[in-house]
Amino acid sequence: MLATGLETPASPRAAQLAEFLADAFGPTTVGLLHYGSHAHSADARAESAHDFLVIVDDYLMAYRSLAARVGTSYRPRTAAWLNRVLPPNVISVTDSSATPPLHAKCAVFSLFHFQRACSTRARDHFVRGRLFQPAQLLWTRDADARRTVTEAVLEVRAGAFERRRASLPLRFDVEAYCRAMIATSFAAEIRPERPERVEAILAAQRTEIVPMYAALLRWLGRAGVLDPEGETYRDPYPRGWWERFRLARYYRRSKLRATLRWVKYIALYDNWLDYVSEKVARRSGVVIELTERERRWPLIFLWPKAIRYLRHRPQRQSEP
Repeated sequence: MLATGLETPASPRAAQLAEFLADAFGPTTVGLLHYGSHAHSADARAESAHDFLVIVDDYLMAYRSLAARVGTSYRPRTAAWLNRVLPPNVISVTDSSATPPLHAKCAVFSLFHFQRACSTRARDHFVRGRLFQPAQLLWTRDADARRTVTEAVLEVRAGAFERRRASLPLRFDVEAYCRAMIATSFAAEIRPERPERVEAILAAQRTEIVPMYAALLRWLGRAGVLDPEGETYRDPYPRGWWERFRLARYYRRSKLRATLRWVKYIALYDNWLDYVSEKVARRSGVVIELTERERRWPLIFLWPKAIRYLRHRPQRQSEP
């Protein structure tokens, strides 16, 4: 059950884009995971970018291949160095040969960094917060690669309970569990979404994630980790203040690392300013009007608007 969605057939456009990305990143490509609104049909716009986790063996080889195939505004060596410092790099890749063009937002990981991000050694919540949700394994280099990537995804999903145990209520059902997973994943990053976005995502994913995590909770009940009582579960061994402190520290660190990645957006993501402003408008309803001076020198003149938005963003208004 925890592999739910990985083998779901992709839409024709997503499948075409996956083949293009596998070719663009070259023979070092290990696998491509498709996630996000296009993968689970949560109000995705046809023209919006598809989200991919791109897993490679070697960063430098991957960026050199990408530069040769589609051209990049950054040097492959610079991108490879930034990827090692704070994985992943998030970049924009466009298949201009398609009609209309296909756009991908790619989070690039080495296989080593991807496996660590899926494990209990993860340094932040970037991968965990995405792969507990539906995702499609659209392309792998070979059978060994498919098995390796699948096992990493299963580790994310199987370990989801322990990572959230300290923040769960003493009694909960499977929908409350799924709702808590979505909410805590949002809390691990500064995001533009309004509070009601959690319910919208749960509604879009309900048919996949509720049966998947119902199976996990039943297994935990049989193993004695939880006490099942009808359709609800009780944690007989609730975590104390130290575990709650560790969990809060983990999410604070995750939010810090996610924020530091914004610097890499500026260096690596094509048209990053338009992408950010459009996403803010779409997800929060806040329209940020940019002057010509702010567009030309955003790192100098955009700070007042950025700080004002961060202080009053819808996500912050819902935080305790």
